[in-house]
Amino acid sequence: MALRPLTLADLRRYAVARTLFPPTTLGRAIDRLGFVQADPIRAPARAQDLTLRHRVKNYRAGDLERRYATLGIEEDFFVNYGFLPRATHAVMHPRTSRKAWAKSDATKADAILDFVRQRGVVHPRDVDAHFQHGKAQNWFGGSSNASTQLLDGLHYRGHLRVAGRAGGVRLYAARETTPAQEDPAAAMDALVDIIVRKYAPLPARTLSELVYHLRLGVPQWSRERRASLARAAKRLPSAEVDGVIWYWPAGEDPRAARWRPDPDQLLLLAPFDPVVWDRRRFESFWGWKYRFEAYTPAAKRLRGYYALPLLRGEAVIGWGNLAVVDGRLQAEIGYASGGPPSGKAHKAALSEEVERMRVFLGLGQG
Repeated sequence: MALRPLTLADLRRYAVARTLFPPTTLGRAIDRLGFVQADPIRAPARAQDLTLRHRVKNYRAGDLERRYATLGIEEDFFVNYGFLPRATHAVMHPRTSRKAWAKSDATKADAILDFVRQRGVVHPRDVDAHFQHGKAQNWFGGSSNASTQLLDGLHYRGHLRVAGRAGGVRLYAARETTPAQEDPAAAMDALVDIIVRKYAPLPARTLSELVYHLRLGVPQWSRERRASLARAAKRLPSAEVDGVIWYWPAGEDPRAARWRPDPDQLLLLAPFDPVVWDRRRFESFWGWKYRFEAYTPAAKRLRGYYALPLLRGEAVIGWGNLAVVDGRLQAEIGYASGGPPSGKAHKAALSEEVERMRVFLGLGQG
């Protein structure tokens, strides 16, 4: 019997249900996501914590940082910066930076690497105090400690790893050299599969953009990206819906009954949550525009500094701006339709979600 045509509603339900899987352990959640994007802004918590709180049992803000050393994960660039399983991290190294160091910087970097190897784990201030390299211009036009920039460069090139954090500051340790991949094409295909598993279903344009973003994770294979994308388009399941080609992982069918989100769920999502990460897909699914406005001038913001998308069932119906004031959580909620859904059920569900957020943040009763 022929399968019925795939619809946008199927894709929307599939997108929500497959990534909001039943809460599990922290390690298993990271393995299943494949990659967790990081962001330093806390409003009211960092994006990585906000992403994990729906997917990890009894998760509390800061658990990822507190348990990092025990999890077998790494901080590094993938399609952007974040946390990923150590096995995936190994696939991307040894990494060759797109920009070579000047001879003087390479000499300084070698000396810092020897220093880290001798010390074991170092704080950037210890490196700065020892070498006194002074200041240097950073990538956004300001200045920062030159030794910190060299540590970042050593980390990016795979000579150092992040061993943990102290007060949010990365602590570094030396990293053993990873053998080069024997088959870069196969390695690229594996990385593309991680992208697809995390962000599916993907419109063709989004898949193309994310494969392009692998220039951050594997700049040494930049010439492989186009061929890898072409192979993905041939081997991944796909369908055209409303003039757009969509891709998803092998072995899954977006029409299947298993992909049915909980109609009673009401969740505040991180701005970089897989459900809402692709802003074009967001508008296609829910009919309104959502943008991350933390770096938008205040006078031009439409929804707020760090508006968290508000998911109800399979629909993102609005957003919330949350802040901790005098130890108490305050929430301002906006709705795409101009007002909240009618009835007591929505109000009760929203109160429960704000209460879950309070517990997640470790705040006392208001």
